[in-house]
Amino acid sequence: MNKPESEHRREIIQVCRLMYQNKLVAATDGNVSVRVSDDRLMFTPSGVSKGLVREDQLIITDMDGTLVAGTEKPTSENRMHLAAYRERPDIRAAVHAHPPIVTAFTVAGVSLERCVLPEVVFHLGTVPTSRYATPASPQGPEVIRELIRDHDAIVLDRHGALTVAENVLHAYFKLEKLENYAQVMLYAHQLGNVQVLPRDEVEKLIETRRQLDISGRFSIKYE
Repeated sequence: MNKPESEHRREIIQVCRLMYQNKLVAATDGNVSVRVSDDRLMFTPSGVSKGLVREDQLIITDMDGTLVAGTEKPTSENRMHLAAYRERPDIRAAVHAHPPIVTAFTVAGVSLERCVLPEVVFHLGTVPTSRYATPASPQGPEVIRELIRDHDAIVLDRHGALTVAENVLHAYFKLEKLENYAQVMLYAHQLGNVQVLPRDEVEKLIETRRQLDISGRFSIKYE
């Protein structure tokens, strides 16, 4: 059953506030979208702080990115969101942010794809890093297109992260979990040793996830 448009607006604003309060975005960074119908998407607008954006500033586009409702300028990253929805008919929301520790790992050339924390493996699987693409360029959709087919969370090289889910709050929670994982990994690297989960423990997590019928796409890459 589809939610009323007003509820989508409230949830997007709630997620925007959480992103800003938890320092997952700075200034006017980041964007959030929700599929409000089969052929309509609701977006945060371009150039507005996620800590200040209002419900009436949210815009609606069609699946080609053409503005159909609202007066604000569409986000320059809408092509990346559109690519995610085209590849994943199962998702209803996407969140793009610039979590600083996740982003720092890409600048340092250190992958977050290893199986280390059980809760991350259980909820996100392994999290790949995309190739670099100039932000807001036509290359943005291309570097996520193949990865998003099998993953609900993608690290964007030097450009934060993209997470998707069946609703916008769950997409945000995946983003928050990813940044927390990066923080733990940073501490572990500083302490000098990162121990991966044994393969048999990873297999147990996969089986538990299967038994619980957890939604979303999930992929594991072993070392």
